[in-house]
Amino acid sequence: MVFYFVSSAQPDSIVYMGRDKYENEELIKYGWEEDVWFHADKFSSAHVYLRLKKGETWDNINPDLLNDLAQLTKANSIEGNKKDHVTIIYTPWSNLKKTPGMDVGQVSFFNPRMVKKIKVEKRVNEIINRLNKTKVERNPDLNAEKVAHERQLRQQKYAEEKRKVKY
Repeated sequence: MVFYFVSSAQPDSIVYMGRDKYENEELIKYGWEEDVWFHADKFSSAHVYLRLKKGETWDNINPDLLNDLAQLTKANSIEGNKKDHVTIIYTPWSNLKKTPGMDVGQVSFFNPRMVKKIKVEKRVNEIINRLNKTKVERNPDLNAEKVAHERQLRQQKYAEEKRKVKY
């Protein structure tokens, strides 16, 4: 089960997270290059993802959207939700490193310098309530979605190369 949310900061953004550590494992496995992963630093928490649109980069996420994602991540950490001054880390999905022997849902990073941090001073219930009102549960076939997406990217690349050859 994957939970999807709509942020009023950028309503056309796709924000989603797994139900539990097993779902997180699937999200890690079938992530897209356009995904940005969020997690509470030093606490167990949900894996929250933002799927960037074409042309967007993880370096310039709308600050209001970034705040919504940080609040959502903090709120979905059992221990982190109870504390003030929680650090939320985020990085592109492609920077997530999964090695044999890691616990379910656990990750490290290929390049630790590609991990950014945002501080959440305290939980803002208005943000969490607003996001939770948009929450939808789905059972997507993550593998099929990824295969279809990669096929579409290859077709777009082929079409662009074909256009270049004509000129």
